[in-house]
Amino acid sequence: MRPAINIWAFPSAWPMDQVLNLAHDAGFAAIEVDYGPGRPLHAESTDSEARALRQQCLDAGLAVSSLASGVFWQVNLLSDDDGMRAQAKAHVRHMLRLGRALQVDTLLIVPGFVGPFEAGAPVVADYEAAYARALADFSELARDAEKVGIVLGIETVWDKFLTSPMEMRAFVDAVGSPYVGVYLDVGNVLRTGYPEQWIRILGSRIHKVHFKDFKVSIGNLDGFVDLLRGNVDFKAVMAALRAVGYDSDAVVEMFPRTDVA
Repeated sequence: MRPAINIWAFPSAWPMDQVLNLAHDAGFAAIEVDYGPGRPLHAESTDSEARALRQQCLDAGLAVSSLASGVFWQVNLLSDDDGMRAQAKAHVRHMLRLGRALQVDTLLIVPGFVGPFEAGAPVVADYEAAYARALADFSELARDAEKVGIVLGIETVWDKFLTSPMEMRAFVDAVGSPYVGVYLDVGNVLRTGYPEQWIRILGSRIHKVHFKDFKVSIGNLDGFVDLLRGNVDFKAVMAALRAVGYDSDAVVEMFPRTDVA
């Protein structure tokens, strides 16, 4: 497994050179960059800008692991509103275009949410209808992903959707494309289950893994802590990953330290 780190682990005010140099000096071989308003890549970014970012990473001694985004918490892929879902799919297609320029093999895609993080955002009332829409939309997007050879990695998040490993497995299998798989976050899973069980059940459907830790006793966003400070059984996680033959990136995802300027 190649050690990688997500760009979200660094203060957003840091210039890219500072981020890349620290990531390299810390011993990482790759970095996961992100897409969204105000981020290194966004909907208006050109392919040449994405290629320049990739070269900047390579010049710092880092490969580009994958392309992530938090935009789907604002633009819901599961929305009852057809216009919002169209916007969300447009973002996926922008990410595919930029991902091809970055030469990544996987995108991190939040599949939408039934229940939101933020108060005031509408709840999707009909889960069965949301599931059917998601199945149709990801089947459609899989064809776009196949054209550029990039996997859409559905992330395990607190979105009240695909909440068990067997439901996730059934959804991916129903889409039926090698270009739709799972982006497993071992810290996110721990709130309602055990990551080593998800790994054994999902097997080769897992294309990337976020390494993150979580304290179950806290149980909310404040429960995310530094690696080895929470309740993730990383020995069991590593054993399960080896057992299913996972050999892609181990991407550290952490929140930036508040005491770092």
